[in-house]
Amino acid sequence: MPAEHVTDISIQTAIITVSTTRTEKTDLSGQIIRDAFTAAGIPVISLVIVKDDISAIRTAVLAALKTANCIVVNGGTGLTHDDCTIEAVAPLFHKTMDGFGELFRIKSYEQVKNAVILSRATAGITNGCAIFCIPGSPKAVKLATEEIIVPEIRHIITHAAQ
Repeated sequence: MPAEHVTDISIQTAIITVSTTRTEKTDLSGQIIRDAFTAAGIPVISLVIVKDDISAIRTAVLAALKTANCIVVNGGTGLTHDDCTIEAVAPLFHKTMDGFGELFRIKSYEQVKNAVILSRATAGITNGCAIFCIPGSPKAVKLATEEIIVPEIRHIITHAAQ
């Protein structure tokens, strides 16, 4: 992508881990996300853990929108009865980034083969903020963050902020 399409915009990242079992000490996925952004020189301004509950997830995202322009929600994107991240976050999108979920599933296929159809990873834009909903497994988090989100976030925010 030509440099004129990407500005040196300030990125402020919020991380939301959706889990009923993880704690600050056991949240490996949240730490992987934090490490990837930090290594790229992108500040992480918050990392919270919320339970698999539509209201709790949506409240955390709305709180993060007050200070962040990049939000990464990990966990709760599968098909089990308590997976509700997509239901909580997708209604907040003004625009969807369909290519994110498509690319994530293409890249994930190499790791999990046909089981990739269970992933509902998605992303969208809300008030100039990019919101990513990704699976909570450490391998999926590493792939999404290091191979897709971090390399493209300035480009995404450049367009979202216009």
